[in-house]
Formats: sequence, C-alpha cells, structure tokens
Amino acid sequence: MMNLLSDEMRRNPYPLYEQMRASSPVLHVPSMDLWMLFDYESVKRALTDHDTFHSNMAGISGRGNPEWFVFFDPPRHTKLRALVTRAFTPRSIASLEPRIRDLSRELLDAQIERGEMDLVLDYAIPLPTMVIAEMLGIPVADRQQFTRWVDVILNLSHDVLGGEAAQKATNAFRVARDEMAVYLAVLLEERRRAPKDDLLTRLVEAEVDGERLTEGDILGFFQLLLVAGTETTTNLVSNAMLSFFDNPGELARLRSTPQLLPSMIEEVLRYRSPVQYVFRGTSREVELRGGVIPAGKLVLPILGAANHDPAQFENPGRFDIGRDPNPHIAFGHGIHFCLGAALSRLEARIALPDLLERLKGVEPASSEPWQPRHALHVHGPARLPIRFEPGRRSSDRV
Repeated sequence: MMNLLSDEMRRNPYPLYEQMRASSPVLHVPSMDLWMLFDYESVKRALTDHDTFHSNMAGISGRGNPEWFVFFDPPRHTKLRALVTRAFTPRSIASLEPRIRDLSRELLDAQIERGEMDLVLDYAIPLPTMVIAEMLGIPVADRQQFTRWVDVILNLSHDVLGGEAAQKATNAFRVARDEMAVYLAVLLEERRRAPKDDLLTRLVEAEVDGERLTEGDILGFFQLLLVAGTETTTNLVSNAMLSFFDNPGELARLRSTPQLLPSMIEEVLRYRSPVQYVFRGTSREVELRGGVIPAGKLVLPILGAANHDPAQFENPGRFDIGRDPNPHIAFGHGIHFCLGAALSRLEARIALPDLLERLKGVEPASSEPWQPRHALHVHGPARLPIRFEPGRRSSDRV
C-alpha cells in the first residue's frame, strides 16, 4: 500500500499523510483497487454515512468478513450491539478499577528492582490481557494463549494486501477460530449451569425484546473483545511513552500539572492514534473532494490522517497535552464508536501515572528505531526496551 507499509513510514506516517491531504485527499490505489481518505471531513463522513459507506466486508468482491458486529450494518448491528451493551455496562467497567490497580502494581513489582524492562512485553501487553481475562471470568493463566489469538486476529489486516499474505493470515485465523470455539463452548456451558459474576455470564443472560445472543454471536464478540480490549490499551500506553521521550517538556508539564492527565490521554489518542485506519465499502457511487468512488469498492478512512488535519486541529504536529478542544476520532464515530473506549481510557488513567511515578529517570534503553507491530492497521511498537532507576516493590514500602 504505497510506502505506508515500510517500517519507517509506519513509525511516522504523518508527513506522508500531510502530503496526501494536500494533493490527493481521496486517493485511488489501482494495484489493490481501494480508496484511501486522508482529510477529517471525508473520514468522518465515511464513519457516519451508513447508507453510502457500509461495514460488511463480505459485500466487497473477494473479501471475507469475521462474524463481529462491527462488520454488520443496521438492523443486525443495532440489535447485537444492544445485547452486548447490556453485558458491557459502564458500571461493570468502573468496578474493575481496584483490580486494574492491583495488576499494574504486580507487573511493575516484577521489574522495578531490575532497572530495566520491555514496556510492551512486560507491561503494556499483559495488563489489558489480564484485565480482559478476569472480566470474562477466564483464568489469567490462559493469557499467553489469548496473546497468540490476538496476534492471529490482528494479522487479518494483511487481507488488504491480497495474494499469499492474505491467504496465510486467513488460514491461520480459521485454525484459531476453531480453537476459540471449542474453548468458549466449554465455558459457556459452565455458565449456563452455574452463573458467575462475570462478563461471560452476562453475555449468556443478556436479552433484548425476548432475544438472546447465540453461541456464534458470543464467539464473535469474544474475538472482537480480545483485540479491541487489549490492542488499543497496549498501543495507547506505549505511544504515550514514545510521545514523552520525544517531548520531554510535556512530561515535565504533566508532572507539574497532574490534572492534565485526562487531556493528555486524549492527545496521545489523537497524536499517535492506536488504530490508523478502518474498513468500509461503498454501497453506491459517491463523490468526495472532487473524486468519485464507484459502488462496491473497499475504502480505508485513515483515522491517523484525520486526527492530524490542520483544518480541524491547530498545529496538529505538536504534542500538546492540554489541547482543547480535541475532537479526535481515534475510537471511531457514530454507531460503530468503540465499545471498549471507556475501558481503555480507565486502564490508561491507572497505568500511565503508575509508570511515570514509579519509574524514575525512565528513558529508552536502545538507540535503534522501534519495530512497528505486525498488524498493518495499528500504530505502536512491537517492543520498547526502557531503563530507569531501580526501585522498591510496592509491597516493600512502609
């Protein structure tokens, strides 16, 4: 996909985004027969005009579609989201806060005396994975298997390339999907026999207008939750640290004005959006920015480009933790707004102060450029070695 797939571009795609917005805000890529949208107005329209831009990728010739409600359109999407929302409530998310704090302390305690760690592998991946496991009511000991499944699901982004890469990713997903189906079926039967106070039980019991989720619906949400409930937080935490390494003045500003924490999180989401693009298809011919996209075509609204559009954000290339207003669309917009946004923000509000308060003098442990995560549509490091002044475990403090 142009040179956006090179490691160098994936580390910093924003200069190219700027160039595309100026010259080709609606760009056709003939080799893949897809259209890319780079300006805020066009991207937001693609996220909200559901009559023109649909979410069902099975409707795009030759492309598959995971059975997740984010790839469904109304009315099916409306019904499934309503059912899932009954189980994934603000109250259930807020109740996780004490446990998230405990898990964060435990992960940092395991590394604090060493004075070094890999922020991604030792903290930013395991924290949300453990939270999701406990939220679902699944043994945390299975989190390594969860991480493997997440990687397989994320690799479906390679479908956009077509050819061997797409086929390999699809085949691996089919194997993982069958594994997840067997794994989940056992747990769902257990919940039906003996309900617990966990998300799986709430999914089994959720009901709207006399209708409940099928086992296939729950499997689709399970797959989606593994990804959306972990990957966004992983990259949000890692990208915040990258942003502070590049902008130490803003870190000093946060330390002196800690009440900027919420707006700092929103700025990280805008400045280094964890998800760089989403998938849509055209239901009919549409004219955008002087270009015409035919019906039945794949469209990539580039969230990362929209969130750096100077027509919407003053000085968008500046990392400003006090930015206000900040109408970013890092979590999407409209009926497909990310259901896990509240959980990701909660985890970040706990994780980032923990990291910045306990890791004194934190800095990169390598001068090598960071390696992007394998999934093509996400933005963040696969690894991020850091070093800091060795400290004490929280359990050792008086």
